[in-house]
Amino acid sequence: MVQSANSDTEKKILSILRVLSESSGPLGSITIARELQRYGVDLSERAIRYHLRIMDERGYTQPGGRDGRSITPLGVEELQIALAPDQIGFILDKLELMAFQTTFNPAKRTGLLPINTSVFTQERFRKALSAMRETFKAGLGVSHLVAVGHEGEKLGNVVIPNGKVGLATVCSVAVNGVLLKAGVPVESRFGGVLEIRNSKPRRFTAIINYGGTSLDPSEQYMRARMTSVGEAARTGNGRILANFRELPAPSRSTVEETVSLLKAVGINGVYVLGQTGEPVCQIALGANRIGMVLLGGMNPVAAAVEAGVEVDNFSESGLIDFERLVSFWDL
Repeated sequence: MVQSANSDTEKKILSILRVLSESSGPLGSITIARELQRYGVDLSERAIRYHLRIMDERGYTQPGGRDGRSITPLGVEELQIALAPDQIGFILDKLELMAFQTTFNPAKRTGLLPINTSVFTQERFRKALSAMRETFKAGLGVSHLVAVGHEGEKLGNVVIPNGKVGLATVCSVAVNGVLLKAGVPVESRFGGVLEIRNSKPRRFTAIINYGGTSLDPSEQYMRARMTSVGEAARTGNGRILANFRELPAPSRSTVEETVSLLKAVGINGVYVLGQTGEPVCQIALGANRIGMVLLGGMNPVAAAVEAGVEVDNFSESGLIDFERLVSFWDL
């Protein structure tokens, strides 16, 4: 019975940590109780205050504002570790959800599309933009369209902190979403590091299957310094971020038409579209399948990281209205 009680307490603590992690500021027990209901957890304000005292003692939370609590770095770490076993395949679920939520219509140039958000210090933002120039010039990003957010503003689901600047880049899932609206089912297989030679794709040198990870592959590759996007942009030789998708062979004409519409509005995420049943970048396919390689939306940011710029990345960070996007060259 004691073990069961402890397990129940831990589940409630994790639920509260999750709510606090999604907030840009301190939350009181009333707000926490309301947010917990979204996860199907029904706790009274008194019970929440009880659990918050335990969390304070463990260092997971800290007072912030009148009767409010904020999650601490230790709390974030505990949440990530505790949820990891339950989040295998989390990224795949997230990609599919964002594709479904995409409403962007390239013919009308209206609607919402998925973004990645990268957060820089104000002092380093100009250096970051300078480091990205060659990548955008070489067309190694999903799009030259971006959005900038200043402190207190939101890019997707990310609130830009004080003293920081946010940059939203178009996420490759935008291609999934637009194809889905055109009636084409897209299977997202993996995120990888793609070697290019003489400005042509050669092979994947690293692969992480979406169904077997709780973390975004591109973020992991960037942290591990496994890319050379800047060099690839300058010389045509290097390693870039890319993603692999599969499509049913009969959809090819629809896919080609949709890709043309996307290119017309500045979204060039499709790097390779293979032939029916033929390997793409040395990845084997079934007889009635087509392989598609999408450029990583964070390739420009990877170039900045390679140049020594510190950045906090939030991949698949939400949706943005197409009208908010501007050309990188106008920044």
